[in-house]
Amino acid sequence: MNSAERITSRSNPLVARVKRLRDKRSARREEGVFLGEGPKLLAEALQWGAPLETVICAAGTDLPVLPEEVRLVEVPEQLLDVMADTKTPQGVLFLVRQNSTPLPEHPEGCRYLILDGVQDPGNVGTIWRTADAFCADGLILCNGCADPWSPKTVRSTMGAAFRLPVYEETLESAAGKLAGAGIPLYATALGLVCSDVRQADFSRCAVVIGSEGRGISQQALELCSVRLRIPMSPRCESLNAASAATVVLWEMNRDRL
Repeated sequence: MNSAERITSRSNPLVARVKRLRDKRSARREEGVFLGEGPKLLAEALQWGAPLETVICAAGTDLPVLPEEVRLVEVPEQLLDVMADTKTPQGVLFLVRQNSTPLPEHPEGCRYLILDGVQDPGNVGTIWRTADAFCADGLILCNGCADPWSPKTVRSTMGAAFRLPVYEETLESAAGKLAGAGIPLYATALGLVCSDVRQADFSRCAVVIGSEGRGISQQALELCSVRLRIPMSPRCESLNAASAATVVLWEMNRDRL
């Protein structure tokens, strides 16, 4: 059983470190560590073998059995509030070594989702969760997407961050690697020249979802061999990124349900 340290001072180096990792993408990149929050997310991390480093809890918090190498730190609730990202912390924070990498030179999967400049962390996390639910082989982030390891993104994944790989890559590089593996790029777009998403061949492809504000970038449109349209009421102009991704992922996986 892990022996808990006790920290009570706001000036403790661990407190300052957690706040840096909470607030700064550069700190997360430099250390290769991100912050998780809440007992449910901790349970998911343990279930899927995430490389936990440190668990920080309020006194009296019930915790699951932790691996022996995990550092356990107990703090007063007021100090946990200082470190947490949410306004109402759930009694536990934890640090995990992140495992995001560039897309492999020879991707082995056959169905990927690419996010093209999706900047809202909640949307990125929700799409990550949905991609996991509908059996995508990976999520690829391009052109200034939200940080996949920010606390809000990780919370929004509801544990998918520990199950489905995420890759950060330039769009041009990702397209080249996917093409080398025989995986064409499709784009979700608006217009009459687009194919109905319900008739698309999703047996082997990577589908690009555009940003909330500007949609698919011109670069992505030029790299994609197929443009897809999601049929909807003429009263509606478009769907947001997470909603569009959900429709596409459902269609991508429909033959396997």
